[in-house]
Amino acid sequence: MAEPSEKSSPFANRLRKVAPQRMRQAARQGLTAFRLYDSDIPEYRFMVDWYGGHVHVVELAGGGFTPAAQREARAGEVRDAIRDELGVPPERIHWKTKAPKVWGQQQYEKLGSGGERVVVEEGGLRFWVNLDDYIDTGLFLDHRLTRARVGDEARGKRFLNLFCYTGSFTVYAAAGGASETTSVDLSNTYLDWTQENLELNGLWGPRHELIRSDVTRWCAQERGRLYDLIVLDPPSFSASKKMAETFDIQRDHVRLLDDVLALLAPGGALYFSTNFTGFQLDDRALPAFRFAEITPASIPDDIRNRKVHRCWRITRR
Repeated sequence: MAEPSEKSSPFANRLRKVAPQRMRQAARQGLTAFRLYDSDIPEYRFMVDWYGGHVHVVELAGGGFTPAAQREARAGEVRDAIRDELGVPPERIHWKTKAPKVWGQQQYEKLGSGGERVVVEEGGLRFWVNLDDYIDTGLFLDHRLTRARVGDEARGKRFLNLFCYTGSFTVYAAAGGASETTSVDLSNTYLDWTQENLELNGLWGPRHELIRSDVTRWCAQERGRLYDLIVLDPPSFSASKKMAETFDIQRDHVRLLDDVLALLAPGGALYFSTNFTGFQLDDRALPAFRFAEITPASIPDDIRNRKVHRCWRITRR
């Protein structure tokens, strides 16, 4: 860590304060992927994450007009502080800008190809992350505690992961002793990534099924097939050409939950999460089920934004 100076920026001062304690806490927990800074200072709207010696920075555009020169100056201060306070060279700083989401925009937009991939550790497990090609890296840090819950509950269970993305929940379930896992996503890229994550942990085998399908269509077709533990973390919106119709989490969540809950075995549990700001759950439309909101307990301490997602554990009454 650099020595404080009168010329240190507010961001550098904040990073100097929080980084050592976050590093120590992560070491105790066996984490090599965690958040260092989460827009702690309103004037510095950045998310700064540590990924095994690399730093992933997302500049959050929006939040009112800021002159370009001022934005560039603050970005420079952030780069300098990461270099000076964390000792991270420029080639290990991965920088992205996230504009306010336009309604109808795809959740996982590709920025490039051939970006740097590294392996990180969490909960005694290992995961591939891609630090350059997408806004998101392949491992949502805000769901760390929910992944651990799934791993703790998985032993002997038939596990289903819908909109599985890169399969981190599947890895936790498999490591936790699930009797079988099924992971469904429309993207071959993410299904391949899921398999790579399972292989990385020595878990890949015939008990793990990867299905490329429109989740909404697949669930409707699979009624009668039962699972003991299900994770449902859908996008806020999707309009893929591979889908029969658009998907809107607020408009369509009751229909989706109805189809998914038809696959839930007696005594089973569904973890349902959304990061759509302003989401309103219509649990009255599904009176046969108990909705226990676990949001506060599902967000790790290093995630300062306590509204980053909402999460429920759903069981039969």
